[in-house]
Amino acid sequence: MMRFGLRLGLRAEDYDEYVRYHVKIWPEIADAIAAAGIRNYSIYHHHGELFGYYEYVGPPAEYEARMATLAKAPRMREWWDIMEPMQIPHAARRPGEWWTRMDEVFHQD
Repeated sequence: MMRFGLRLGLRAEDYDEYVRYHVKIWPEIADAIAAAGIRNYSIYHHHGELFGYYEYVGPPAEYEARMATLAKAPRMREWWDIMEPMQIPHAARRPGEWWTRMDEVFHQD
């Protein structure tokens, strides 16, 4: 299993709408996330910052391909077109990232 911590800004004026969309995400999006091998996906908010956490349970060698398939899932572009204007990418993100991937420095089961 691979664990991911991600960071992204959220526009203050969009907080309520962002939460409203995430109370019950669209079934097509939930199904695509599960099919990609993502489990235990959570998003937290604190003072304009979003922290996302998920676990990828598929074969490590398939991770990139599964994320590419997830990006092409039905309605995913529609979902992102709603979410992205509410979000503020971190200035120090790596090339090609929207959510900034964080480095894990500690884990305990």
